[in-house]
Amino acid sequence: MKLILVKLFQLNLKKNNLKFSVTVTLKKDVLDPQGKVIENTLVSMGMNDLKSIRQGKFFEIEVNDNDQIKAEKKVNDMCKKLLVNLIIEDYKINKLT
Repeated sequence: MKLILVKLFQLNLKKNNLKFSVTVTLKKDVLDPQGKVIENTLVSMGMNDLKSIRQGKFFEIEVNDNDQIKAEKKVNDMCKKLLVNLIIEDYKINKLT
């Protein structure tokens, strides 16, 4: 009986979770030396059709909340407080299904 209750509790927690992706990129005016190294390496490997490449970060975040507006606000706060350097980076939040 206890095991059944635990499983039901775990299933209920999954229903209350919302998933988001956050893509962080350098602002257009900021130089991207790592992206330039990757670009040069790919060109030297024969991938001559490459126009440009910029490096960024990607996060998948799961929030224990069933209110999408509140959850997205929490993710936005996470970005502003820790995940993104707002001086040199932009970010985009997407809801995952």
